[in-house]
Amino acid sequence: MARVYVQHRQVVVPGDLLAEDDGVVVETPTYIERVGKRLYARIIGLVNITTEEKKVRIGIIPLEGVYMPKVGDIVIGVVKDIGITHWEVDIRAPYHAVLTVQEALEHPFNPVTDSLRRYLDVGDYIVAKIIAFDRTRDPLLSIKGKGLGRIVEGAIVEIKPSRVPRVIGKKASMINMLKTETGCEFIVGQNGRILVKCPNRDLEEIAVLALKMIEREAHTSGLTERVREMIRREKARRGA
Repeated sequence: MARVYVQHRQVVVPGDLLAEDDGVVVETPTYIERVGKRLYARIIGLVNITTEEKKVRIGIIPLEGVYMPKVGDIVIGVVKDIGITHWEVDIRAPYHAVLTVQEALEHPFNPVTDSLRRYLDVGDYIVAKIIAFDRTRDPLLSIKGKGLGRIVEGAIVEIKPSRVPRVIGKKASMINMLKTETGCEFIVGQNGRILVKCPNRDLEEIAVLALKMIEREAHTSGLTERVREMIRREKARRGA
């Protein structure tokens, strides 16, 4: 018999035990982790419980603004603290991420004679990849690889993580349109932070307006064309 430890519409956080039994149907497997017969929440959200034909179905509705780390995700983080051999990084998740010296530097590091602040300081933004994460430890990052590392130019735009798929679009249609129309480079973090690098300030401001429009109107149809028209109007008005 299924045992449910939470109530319908209850707010849960990562690691909360939801239910226990093989017979419970998981409606949102992305947000729920199964360990043996036990089901645990993977995100902050509202529990949704239904019963159909004597079967208990359980899901989680994510709360806006929450990013749940996944191995392989590209994220944009900001350094919040520095240890002896690692940096703590804010990636807009319920957990602080960890960047170790081994995943940041190509050469040996001696904490007795060297300081991590030489390489990354508090407040620095980085483009990183999540290389490990589970319920027992914080996300581990790496900045080794093409396109990864400390951000030295451009603007950081924050949107709701749930809007990231809309910014990219089907078969990358939206993001490709943004690049073509603005002439800017976009690096989209799965955590809702986007790096925008443009030829000039006017185009940067237009690109930011476009991203905010996408975030605001993500639920509507025909959005790609409306964003394109807005960009062209702004470019004409500014002479960009």
